[in-house]
Amino acid sequence: MSEEPEVLFSRDGVAGIITLNRPKALNALTLNMVRLIHPQLRAWAADEAVKLVIIEAAGEKAFSAGGDIRALYDWGRAGDPRVIDFYREEYRLNHYIKHYPKPYIALMSGIDMGGGVGVSVNGSYRVATERLTFAMPETGIGLFPDVGGTYFLPRCPGAVGMYLGLTGERLKAADAIYAGIADIFVPSAHLAALKSHLAAGKNFEISIRMFSTDAGEAPLMAHRALIDRHFLKATMAEIIASLEADGGEWAAKVLATLASKSPTSLLVTHRQITAGASLDFAEAMKLEFRLTNRFMRGHDFYEGVRAIIIDKDQSPHWRPATLAGVRASDADAYFASLGEDELQLD
Repeated sequence: MSEEPEVLFSRDGVAGIITLNRPKALNALTLNMVRLIHPQLRAWAADEAVKLVIIEAAGEKAFSAGGDIRALYDWGRAGDPRVIDFYREEYRLNHYIKHYPKPYIALMSGIDMGGGVGVSVNGSYRVATERLTFAMPETGIGLFPDVGGTYFLPRCPGAVGMYLGLTGERLKAADAIYAGIADIFVPSAHLAALKSHLAAGKNFEISIRMFSTDAGEAPLMAHRALIDRHFLKATMAEIIASLEADGGEWAAKVLATLASKSPTSLLVTHRQITAGASLDFAEAMKLEFRLTNRFMRGHDFYEGVRAIIIDKDQSPHWRPATLAGVRASDADAYFASLGEDELQLD
């Protein structure tokens, strides 16, 4: 019996439809999927009969829980060049989606993290359902919030993006809309009707508004003042000091969360998001490719994946183990040019 394709492509009226099709793996994005999606998008861009693209996922649990981390771990450990090929091709796809010439509508239902964010949040219209759980949890596995996080996180209101990038906080639909991660809320029961309306060639903006409803109050708003107070600081050390001086329950929980993350990831992520506020999307993706190359050559990504995903002992041994142990020169090296190996975008 042949295996199901990892990604499905179909046409419905004027809509080209992409369906991520690895539900048992929470639709984790593979190199093969990236290599299939990108040329299909190019073909639809050139097809006058296709007026818009919809991306969705099979199953109810996940839009996409991220990239295929286990494959990246194995490739990196083995020195397989595919570990860098994946990121190079993924980031090129993210850039193409960001600048896609037709409406690109992401139906964000279920878990949407890491690599899944790259093929959804960078689209022109982001639809959240009640099933959405969004997060950029990379600092917890010794990485950084990529796939465009350099661009979209600093454009969240206030210090919300810095808070999300450093802590990996999970958001439901109302919070995702408040943060600017999603645009509208549509109950999952109405997605089929929305898709039919879009495929029929109705005005897509009117169609999306027609099916959208109020997602309710965003819990993130209750902590917005605290988030801005602590996470607008100029350095990671100042953020920690500010939280320690707070003395409140919320600050204590955030400190405990940060203490579980890779110190190197925290320092690099803080600098990444700070820099991203003044970068365009192409510059942001090139920066991320520099960071990825350095993380794949380091220690913490492999230790984080081992502890969280493989052995699941939840006890990573970061190197260095503390923020104070990360030298400024070490952090600087992550941002240095790759020379001839810089990411090339078209």
